[in-house]
Amino acid sequence: MTGNHKDKSITRRRALAVTGGTVAAGGLAVAGYQAAFADTAATATDAATASASASESSGCMTLMSSVTEGPYYLDGALVRKDITEGKSGVPLTLRLTVVDATDGCTPVKGAAVEIWHCDAWGYYSGYTTANPGGSAPAESEDGSTANDKTYLRGYQVAGANGVVKFETIFPGWYTPRTCHIHLKVHTGGQKEDGTYEGGKVNYTGQLFFDDEIAEEIFTLEPYSKHSGSYTTLDNDMVYDGGGASSGLLTLKAVHKKAPSKGYKGFLTVGIDPDAENTGAGSGGGGGTPPSDAPTGTPPSDAPSSSSASSSS
Repeated sequence: MTGNHKDKSITRRRALAVTGGTVAAGGLAVAGYQAAFADTAATATDAATASASASESSGCMTLMSSVTEGPYYLDGALVRKDITEGKSGVPLTLRLTVVDATDGCTPVKGAAVEIWHCDAWGYYSGYTTANPGGSAPAESEDGSTANDKTYLRGYQVAGANGVVKFETIFPGWYTPRTCHIHLKVHTGGQKEDGTYEGGKVNYTGQLFFDDEIAEEIFTLEPYSKHSGSYTTLDNDMVYDGGGASSGLLTLKAVHKKAPSKGYKGFLTVGIDPDAENTGAGSGGGGGTPPSDAPTGTPPSDAPSSSSASSSS
């Protein structure tokens, strides 16, 4: 696996949030709001990580505008915390906090956060025959029992503190993109038949990973079975170099000397609850949609939210 990471210090500088600016019509992602990271279930480690990421400012900071949803979106994702469905990879716990960027960064109770991403070899559910680039085994060779229409997709609904958590795996990569996770924030809808219906999309964005951490992960099984030219942050068509302001996650290893044990990722996402976002975005195309792109919702034999995982 190769890349053109010319200056790793650039990535470190990007971890600094950018202060100031105005709220864009499509919504904003924000970081550095220390109180939003805390909830009754937070561990001391989580709190320390959140505090460190918030140290650049004591106030709410305006960050990136919405970007493209990309070519691999599917309607009908399930409401659940664990979205892995048995897909193998390095464990990743995501802790995202939704706040109102137009009202002092107060938590947005009831916000529904939807995420989706590729598996360790670069395949998305619903698009399992789309070539991820480079050389990778067929998606069917991973040995899991994951549903090919629903794996690594899901919703969580925020409580009073605006916090949602997901249990997933560290994403792989596909040409021509860097490692990333897609997300949307919805408000005004409700849980129905195991998914989330109604309301509107306030924000469409992507989450990114530090190059050094990603490249270390990709040397491990099963990621190492996918070889080729990996796109670093500097060369990605969507990531614009703004660090947390552009969706770069704060990451903390579960065990510093054993990356295979997993990571915890943190970010605060600020929205304008009155705004609506189409998902078209203003940054990058996210790649070319594959020719076998399906339409509509997952099939009726998709696992229910209760059988697949907890929705809390």
